[in-house]
Amino acid sequence: MNKGVVQDLTLFSEALQEEMQLLIYLPPNYSPLYKYSVLIANDGKDYFQLGRISRVADELYEQNEIENLIIVGVPYKNVPDRREKYHPDGQKHQSYIRFLAQELVPYIDANYPTYQIGMGRALIGDSLAATVSLLTALQYPNTFGKLILHSPLVNEYVLDQVENHKEVHAFSLYHVIGKGETAVKTGDGLLTDFITPNRKLHNLLLNKGFSTFYDELNGDHTWKLWQPDMKRSLLNNFSL
Repeated sequence: MNKGVVQDLTLFSEALQEEMQLLIYLPPNYSPLYKYSVLIANDGKDYFQLGRISRVADELYEQNEIENLIIVGVPYKNVPDRREKYHPDGQKHQSYIRFLAQELVPYIDANYPTYQIGMGRALIGDSLAATVSLLTALQYPNTFGKLILHSPLVNEYVLDQVENHKEVHAFSLYHVIGKGETAVKTGDGLLTDFITPNRKLHNLLLNKGFSTFYDELNGDHTWKLWQPDMKRSLLNNFSL
């Protein structure tokens, strides 16, 4: 099987005032002569290592099942850093969203042959990384046309942002949650019910008229739930 290449780069963020690591997957037979869709992964290293997203993409290319796709992983530095950037209450949350939309997207568009339209860009994330992906798309609906959410943390702030969003046709959502996610230990050490707020979010999305795919899987809040869903996640959003 032909394998893609993963580049390990850094990009200085003005919004965050720090160097950001990027893991950039270029598919087998990558060529600047073709155009590519872009999938940006928050929790980037986890998606490559635990989610095995590049290997899944390689397999789908081999079977000629997905379109030309570049995957950009944005790793977090450590657990406190992740919470500061991804959680709505985090000190760097808005700066991180600005980094994604105003710095990372232009950088990718400038250095790779992308479509440079919203429908050619997607965000993916698990747990808090899914939360920041959703909130980024709500703030920049014309920049990101697709969202893949694996078990997002959903609180009142997130529901309010969705409730107040006007451009419901700007992007589509792929949204999964585990039926066992009733008492998830979060970064603040508390046990949190994830499934009830996710069901609430799903109903809200439906009522507002968003284009959304939703499924409840057997399992809890771990990569054992999300990794087996990786293939369907990519096929649902990038199949030929």
